[in-house]
Amino acid sequence: MITIIDYGSGNLKSISNGFSRIGAEVLISREKRDLKEAEALILPGVGVFGAAMTHLEEYEDLIHNHVDDGKPFLGVCLGLQVLFTSSQESPNFMGLDIFKGEVVRFPPEIRDKGLKIPHMGWNNLQINKNCPILEGVGQNYMYFVHSFYVKPKNDRLVAARVDYGVEVPAVVCQDNVFATQFHPEKSGEVGLEILRNFLKIIS
Repeated sequence: MITIIDYGSGNLKSISNGFSRIGAEVLISREKRDLKEAEALILPGVGVFGAAMTHLEEYEDLIHNHVDDGKPFLGVCLGLQVLFTSSQESPNFMGLDIFKGEVVRFPPEIRDKGLKIPHMGWNNLQINKNCPILEGVGQNYMYFVHSFYVKPKNDRLVAARVDYGVEVPAVVCQDNVFATQFHPEKSGEVGLEILRNFLKIIS
């Protein structure tokens, strides 16, 4: 079973509906037993880094065990950011630290280029390495809503970027862990292709 972690900071219906549109059955749950038994975990997210980590505290060990067991894991938007070590948004909170790196604010100078903060809208991907969830996905436009972006210590994690005044990691990918800064479920048919690719990994 694909299980979406209900931790109080996710746009659960949106990602659940995305999987439903491609014919996949998913479970939304906050029960640890369901999460432990999941074939794959989905971590969506909206809101503030610190609040998300407060809500995720009781699930941290479970998430790490899932990843360490080699089971597929997908993070979306804030669900990508909390995979990293820390965030300028909430300096007193540690992230899940699955990947080393920091979540940083967009520099205010990008406004001089006519760009708005938050980054809200469509941007085309610049794919720079093979990643299973990007199979068959080209330089397509995806839907973003965020005011912070990740700066991984290991640049090899980044499978795709977008240019928004600075280079923004749009997809990170390592072993069984995948995450998107954009919302694939809100990115049209090509976004749903990313969800289909994730299903292929599970099967």
